[in-house]
Amino acid sequence: MDDVIDEPLRVQWESFLEDHRAELLASLDGLTEEQARRRLVSSETTLLGLVKHVTFVEKVWFDEAITGRSRSEIGIPETPHESFLLDETDTVDSVRAAYREACEASRAAVAGLGLDDVVTGNRRGPVPLRWIYLHFLREIAQHCGHADILREQILAG
Repeated sequence: MDDVIDEPLRVQWESFLEDHRAELLASLDGLTEEQARRRLVSSETTLLGLVKHVTFVEKVWFDEAITGRSRSEIGIPETPHESFLLDETDTVDSVRAAYREACEASRAAVAGLGLDDVVTGNRRGPVPLRWIYLHFLREIAQHCGHADILREQILAG
């Protein structure tokens, strides 16, 4: 991260974001399907479900908020809770692929926008792109922390 200290703010934010995206994907490295689906907390959260949820979050912030498309048009659940739920078709490989695809779509969605450009698709109302970056960085950092803890528990068990 030291290599971006003197770079423009957007380069710094995107560097941190890409590091977190990679960390989240790496949390599934070497795990079996059973391990990735294992429930270790009282909620329905699993490590695989957490990555599936962050895929949803990518689409909320970098599709819905930017394009104004509805969640049904995007093909995502209406609520964050639903985005954690796994079905029989969800595998480590399929969830990883969906997350990579969502990240690529996110990069493309913001490519032509500036940090001060205002987007109007967020349920809170119009917000500048810089706010989306900050909010998303906060959220993905929290989920990377959750993933670290879940992975540590899986590997210890």
